[in-house]
Amino acid sequence: MELQGNVWLTIDGRKLGGQDRVALLAAVGSEGSITAAAKAVGMSYKGAWDAIEAMNNLAGEPLVERAAGGKGGGGTRLTRRGSQLVENFRKIDEEHQRFVAHLSSQSHALADDFLLIQRMKMKTSARNQLSGKIVAVKQGVVNDEVVLEIVGGQQIVATITRDSNASLGLAAGVKAFALIKASSVIVATELGDVKLSARNRLNGTVTRVVPGAVNTEVSIELPGGGVIAAIVTRDSGDALALAEGKQACAIFKASSVIVGTPA
Repeated sequence: MELQGNVWLTIDGRKLGGQDRVALLAAVGSEGSITAAAKAVGMSYKGAWDAIEAMNNLAGEPLVERAAGGKGGGGTRLTRRGSQLVENFRKIDEEHQRFVAHLSSQSHALADDFLLIQRMKMKTSARNQLSGKIVAVKQGVVNDEVVLEIVGGQQIVATITRDSNASLGLAAGVKAFALIKASSVIVATELGDVKLSARNRLNGTVTRVVPGAVNTEVSIELPGGGVIAAIVTRDSGDALALAEGKQACAIFKASSVIVGTPA
């Protein structure tokens, strides 16, 4: 991504001029003639005069004035205010171009931050929003299986319809995010050799436990800095002795995962 931009001067919200109009003023100063100046910047004679009159009116004082003598026995010249405007605009434009070039040199990071901001603006009832990259897509007759690798290297498996997969354009390498409701997450502290039908198991460390009258909210920090939240019954939380610093595993079914892509 490359950033570009132009400078425009405005007065009371109305455009006084940008690079084209200032170039016309500069040409008037060097050529001493509206006709020659218009030709130099590729503008019609009428268009040049219209632009100059508009600038004179907006500035509240003449930027260009007729001069006695000059080329062809008479001509036009910039007033002191007109010359000052051209000089100041060039200084402003030079600073602006340096600023844009500096931002453009960081365009990759800016693009990533823009996508992050877009995701942060997204409103959803799902507590868990985990970003990552698609690493595999397995097509089925009705549903497709999508594997998303999140920060830290752990993977999330989602089962979605083929139509949804096609509309999202999912493929290996595509950036995506997974939405999982906290109520769909089961918390375990000791699995051992237990076999489960749930495809997703994210291991991490409990960082927050908020007991309620009936349910307890649990936050598990994942490797790489991601966090997944779960809502369990208070009795289950007590039975598991959930506390900050304890190792835990967040378990959820592939069918409980909603997959999205940045707009």
